[in-house]
Amino acid sequence: MLTLTLLRHAKSSWSNPAMADRERPLAARGLADAPLMGKAMAERGIDPEIVLCSSARRTRDTLDLVLPELRVEPKIVYEDALYHASAKEMLDMLHGIQPGANRVMLVGHNPEIHSFALDLVGSGPKHLRDRLRMKYPTAGLAVINFSSGLWPNVAINSGTLNLFLAPKDLRA
Repeated sequence: MLTLTLLRHAKSSWSNPAMADRERPLAARGLADAPLMGKAMAERGIDPEIVLCSSARRTRDTLDLVLPELRVEPKIVYEDALYHASAKEMLDMLHGIQPGANRVMLVGHNPEIHSFALDLVGSGPKHLRDRLRMKYPTAGLAVINFSSGLWPNVAINSGTLNLFLAPKDLRA
């Protein structure tokens, strides 16, 4: 079984409108939410072996705050192509993952990560699928399982949504 964790970057700052989009840092809320999500991942046994992360500053900063909370040290691959990659491009990246890595995390951006999650999920608890359809909040986390044993076999609607979690769920 394969497990894909999709993490949207935490809340970013818009305090400097002249700053290039790729260089926007995290806002105060993002700085608090990212480690919270990392703790939630560790508590739920979400242990990625490989992390594919957009090279944008806000995704890197999010990952930097999540990693210390995890129980594992995954291999990190920063991908320029993940900066606003389409769902098809993200699927192509997954298809390129070599056998042996069964747990992968992708750290990316909206609306693309939301679209990708919706494309992949074909089953799972209705309340989770309904929540996923509604909104993919900053620092939102989706965990999708695939019965296929190889990443190149992952297809549209072939995943089972097992978890959809947002920071506000943890603060409640």
